[in-house]
Amino acid sequence: MEGAGTAEETPRAPPLPWRVRLQLFGLVAAAGVTMRRDGTVNRFLFNLLDRRARASARPDRFGVRSADVDVDASRGLWARVFSPSAAAEAPLPVLVYFHGGGFALLSAASAAYDAMCRRFCRDLGAVVVSVNYRLAPEHRCPAAYDDGEDVLRHLASTGLPGLAVPVDFSRCFLAGDSAGANIAHHVARRWAARPPNPSRRLGLAGAVLVQPYLGGEERTDAELRLDGKVPVVTMRGSDWAWRAFLPEGADRNHPAAHVTDKNADLPDGFPPALVVVGGLDPLQDWQRRYAEVLRRRGKAVRVMEFPEAIHTFFFFPELPDSGKLVKEMKAFMDEM
Repeated sequence: MEGAGTAEETPRAPPLPWRVRLQLFGLVAAAGVTMRRDGTVNRFLFNLLDRRARASARPDRFGVRSADVDVDASRGLWARVFSPSAAAEAPLPVLVYFHGGGFALLSAASAAYDAMCRRFCRDLGAVVVSVNYRLAPEHRCPAAYDDGEDVLRHLASTGLPGLAVPVDFSRCFLAGDSAGANIAHHVARRWAARPPNPSRRLGLAGAVLVQPYLGGEERTDAELRLDGKVPVVTMRGSDWAWRAFLPEGADRNHPAAHVTDKNADLPDGFPPALVVVGGLDPLQDWQRRYAEVLRRRGKAVRVMEFPEAIHTFFFFPELPDSGKLVKEMKAFMDEM
């Protein structure tokens, strides 16, 4: 599967509207000036540049309200819950979402993720739980995986009291983009490996992995061909993120990154997966390999290819591929 679906010629610049280009410039610039060479992050400066949105119990113009829920205040673990304000005819599925940001940046309160999760709630007909996990390098692997699993435990034991709509916890979907998709994979793997428990109220129905952040010591064809020629992901920045996240002394062949290794652990109960790949994403070869690993292990997997999509295309509703992604996610969830 290496290099499948990729073109060999030098990639052309993606046809992006000026507003998208401006937002991408701001995102990349904010990351560049706050990610220090010594592997730390200037949190104060990044927080000044990262526009935040507040939760609001008042429904927005699309009828979506939000609230922040503490999971473990002692370590700053919380989630933002988005739910429709109108009554639902049937219990709604739950989408537990993990934001991207190279394991080190952004949050569930970042304005782009707040807006995207509102859109998911509205268009997918789901209650969305956006997880604010601990960030690297202050909290290295496996802290983010621990936080994700603990959010599932919290939902399984406590539920989501106070919502105006009924929730079907047997139809829980894990989702994420980039580093968040990596986290979703590992949390799904952990949850599926737990001993069977008939009384468990939360069941994983599927995983939506949007341009998952995966890697290894090898440089793939797409990494070499696209490095420095497309927005957002560069090998230098990617290497920085892995050094910040992985345990001290680990390289990119660590199981957290190299999930396509033939010996990677994948339990029997791993849920059906939708894997989203962008044709202008340097990480695309790793993502296709990941889907092939799932197939070889007998897991149900669907790959959605967007040939002209850059990394983080889903942020921008004005891009046609962003709308197509939401429709594909809904079709996938409706089938499970």
